[in-house]
Amino acid sequence: MAKIDDSVKKTIPELRFKGFTDEWEERKFKDIIEKLTGGASIKPSDYLEEGIRTIPKGAVNSTGLADLSGSKYISEEFYESNKSSHVSTNNLVTSLRDLVPSAPNMGRIVRIAGEDEDFLMPQGVYKLELFDGMDEEFLIAFSNSDKYRKIISSEKNGSTQVHIRNGEFLNIDIKLPFSEEQKQIGSFFKQLDNSIALHQRKLDLLKEQKKGYLQKMFPKNGAKVPELRFAGFAGDWEERKLGDTLTELKSGLSRMLSNNDIGLPVVRANNINDGQFNIDSDVKYWYVNDPQGANTVNYLIRKNDILINFINSEAKMGTATIVENTPIRDTIYTTNILRARLKKEYDSYYWFALTQINQYKINIKIITKPAVNQASFTTVDFKKLNFMFPNLKEQQKIGSFFKQLDDTIALHQRKLDLLKEQKKGFLQKMFV
Repeated sequence: MAKIDDSVKKTIPELRFKGFTDEWEERKFKDIIEKLTGGASIKPSDYLEEGIRTIPKGAVNSTGLADLSGSKYISEEFYESNKSSHVSTNNLVTSLRDLVPSAPNMGRIVRIAGEDEDFLMPQGVYKLELFDGMDEEFLIAFSNSDKYRKIISSEKNGSTQVHIRNGEFLNIDIKLPFSEEQKQIGSFFKQLDNSIALHQRKLDLLKEQKKGYLQKMFPKNGAKVPELRFAGFAGDWEERKLGDTLTELKSGLSRMLSNNDIGLPVVRANNINDGQFNIDSDVKYWYVNDPQGANTVNYLIRKNDILINFINSEAKMGTATIVENTPIRDTIYTTNILRARLKKEYDSYYWFALTQINQYKINIKIITKPAVNQASFTTVDFKKLNFMFPNLKEQQKIGSFFKQLDDTIALHQRKLDLLKEQKKGFLQKMFV
């Protein structure tokens, strides 16, 4: 690929495959879309437990492939009575309607993948049939480009339910290269999407494996040993109150934090996601010397601290992370988070894994007090929660196992994020 001179940026992309020099030509969608067919009106009473699948309204996304996980079913009779709304595997579809005002996926184009199958489209979903010579993969990729997303944003109508009229959609301007360059670009993005999908499947599989291990490597309710256990360990596990395993359970500092770096990074709920601790982005700050007289040293976090959300949305309640290494900079945490420190006979990684099992989540729901803005639970109630613990050596073995699994999951997540960022960069530079 080669960079393009600034003087011709309006007619050719910034980044281009070698061997192509022609300027791109402006067309309208109606010049490349031979037929745009809308979906059928389906009432809630038309749906059945089984039958012919429909294309879900949420099928359209940025992956290039339709998400069919939300498919519903209609009868064969209903399907046959709406012939114009039929689609099949390998057809292209888009959505020109969205209930979400920002409409992040409206107008994106996806392919129906999988085994040969027929579907029915609901209203708001459209089938696209292209003229000969127009590369489908190129158009799918273009529908995810920044240039196209800005056009869609400017064309949408409505407030609670946004939409684009068919005529407006077909009149959208698009700059196109000749067929061979279209194919090269389309193939490039198809391969990139395939790599992203492969990494996503690997990541999903690892997460499912972890879920299975969490179910089997901790005793079920009433049991004294787990279903799955490392060789060399025997004997019953013992029940402990969480409070008896801790040297400290302390909430953080309550302050109006700054976006500017005024001294100390502050860990908030936003920095704890899916068990991962991340202060590389979305960070706020506070003074080293607190103007209100608090000693910020008392709120520093260090290696093996476990941070737990206890004042937040109900979905976030009890979610936790472990600090694998003491931050390079002194770092404190906010008042919505508890810092747990353990007695020496308890392993931090075992304890952290414990916060991810189903019984922990059930117990957190029991002690949580719902509220309009933020739910919460008390440290007193939290400390009273009972869980099963083996001896320290078995805790360490289990904790080490889950740490390695988490590290592998994090590695695959980083690879996936990098691929997505690369795709985002190419989408910005490879279209006019």
